Amino acid sequence: MLFPTHLVAGAVLGAYTRLSVAWLVVGAALPDLLDKPLATLGVTTLYHTVGHSALFGVVVLAAAFVDRAAVAVAVGWVSHVLLDAAHVVVNGRPLDALFLLWPVAVPPAPLALAPIPFVQQYLWSPSFLLEVGIWLGAGVVLVRRRRAYRSRPESGR
Repeated sequence: MLFPTHLVAGAVLGAYTRLSVAWLVVGAALPDLLDKPLATLGVTTLYHTVGHSALFGVVVLAAAFVDRAAVAVAVGWVSHVLLDAAHVVVNGRPLDALFLLWPVAVPPAPLALAPIPFVQQYLWSPSFLLEVGIWLGAGVVLVRRRRAYRSRPESGR
């Protein structure tokens, strides 16, 4: 999935939960904020490693016991890795979902594309079409919430 879609997914989760939208978006951004720079700098060879790993998820989920903000970060993180796993499966590369087990398991033939070549390859793939659906769904949520907000009677009048 593209980075902005993860942010939108985090915001949409905020529409359906009582969790902080800001912290949900932080959690949804977290895996890429960790992994993309590491791969770009050559520290790792893949773009789904530390931040996308279930082992890191243990830390994120354990932190969720601290407070509601940490719960929101954890939920945002889970949404990110689940969307990325769905992305590779929908695109016909289910073994690439092994990134979830990094470093214990590594996908046998991951794409390992830098962000720009990834986007070029990604356009019009089955997962891209799924992503367009996510954006359309987010638009529907936004319109509905705006209408609901406008139709509320003002208090104190």
